[in-house]
Amino acid sequence: MLTVGLYPNLFKKNLIKVTESLISWFEDRGYLVLLPKDVAKSLCMPHLSTDVNDLVRKIDVAITLGGDGTLLSVARQTAPHKVPILGINMGHVGFLTEVELSDLYTDLEYFNRKDYSIDVRMMLEAEVVRGKRVLKNFLALNDVVITKGPFSRLIRLKTYANEAYVDTYPADGLIISTPTGSTAYSLSAGGPIINPNMNLLLLTPICPHTLQSRSIVLSKDDIIKVKLLAEHPEVMLTVDGQQGYELLPGDQVVVKKSSFSTRLIRIKNRSFYDVLRKKLSE
Repeated sequence: MLTVGLYPNLFKKNLIKVTESLISWFEDRGYLVLLPKDVAKSLCMPHLSTDVNDLVRKIDVAITLGGDGTLLSVARQTAPHKVPILGINMGHVGFLTEVELSDLYTDLEYFNRKDYSIDVRMMLEAEVVRGKRVLKNFLALNDVVITKGPFSRLIRLKTYANEAYVDTYPADGLIISTPTGSTAYSLSAGGPIINPNMNLLLLTPICPHTLQSRSIVLSKDDIIKVKLLAEHPEVMLTVDGQQGYELLPGDQVVVKKSSFSTRLIRIKNRSFYDVLRKKLSE
């Protein structure tokens, strides 16, 4: 018997109705369904409640109900345990999710017959270094971003790749992304679109105050080090747009390819370019 972990975004419209229907669908076919404790409490389903840290150790597959943000959050939890994710789109763009609500039960039958493939996506790991101490570690599927606070002042970011000096960016910030993240914040900042099946790192400055600053594509084996030269506070490190950490002048952020990967369940035989064309024209 396979165990399914359902991760619903409680703020989505019709969430309760869809979740209850999904639970019935899986249980009718012999699956064991578990929910994170906070979700189970909100949905009044205590019998399915599991501590979120234990949940990833108990499930065979994760099902997300929401948009790309929901999937990104779950990806950071499941990647160390090699749990595949099936994303059900209840959001807007949905580059990462696989199933639309209109096709929900048709696509789930494919899943039930194990008629699907696994799309493996590279991830990033980042650490914040202050002096000689590592203060914090992060895991990201999309991107790691260093960005200024609310004041209209540039920050200076001295950047290295494998200890080789790249440039000092006077800018609003710097995005280090995976190919998966190339269609997220990096795209908005003018970065290139990259096929997510590739393994590489992408460095994109945010509103650089210089004529020659452009995105740079680096090897997956490169280690990027960024030193914060700003003299004012309120500079933030953000991870996948969801986790944040306040940086101080002199702090260094070290980013490299993670040993963990996100595993996405793919039911439809769609190319990346089909998805790209459809999602960016909506």
